[in-house]
Amino acid sequence: MLRDLTYKNIEIEKEITNLIGKEYSFLNKIKKGGVGSAKILIKRSDNDIYSLLNVSNDLNECNIELREKGIIIYFKSKQSTYGLAIPFYKLTLFKVDSDHYTISYEKYFLKLRIKSSSDHKFFKKISENKAFFLKSSSLN
Repeated sequence: MLRDLTYKNIEIEKEITNLIGKEYSFLNKIKKGGVGSAKILIKRSDNDIYSLLNVSNDLNECNIELREKGIIIYFKSKQSTYGLAIPFYKLTLFKVDSDHYTISYEKYFLKLRIKSSSDHKFFKKISENKAFFLKSSSLN
């Protein structure tokens, strides 16, 4: 679900929370060793996201936040902030080569360039959380 998050909107926040869960509490963020990525370079994207990114001359970068039931990818275009909320059960994550990952969800996709080993560790954390979530939800 791609949404404009520039201004606080209670309805959009509820939609995102229903889809991917609440933000982790401060204490849980510390216990998990962090739930956010560093800035990651966007190399390619689908037409919808590309049309938003193409408006700006800035470097196309994003941040990823881990949530209870999914992830949210934040990116900026001009002065607007967008969020792509992806539940774990619809998240597809590919490691293309040593420094590129592809994230896809329904009609959306992003090809991301990784800069450091901490980024690789974060993507591993996403995969582990996805596996844990899917395993625990299949038991219920």
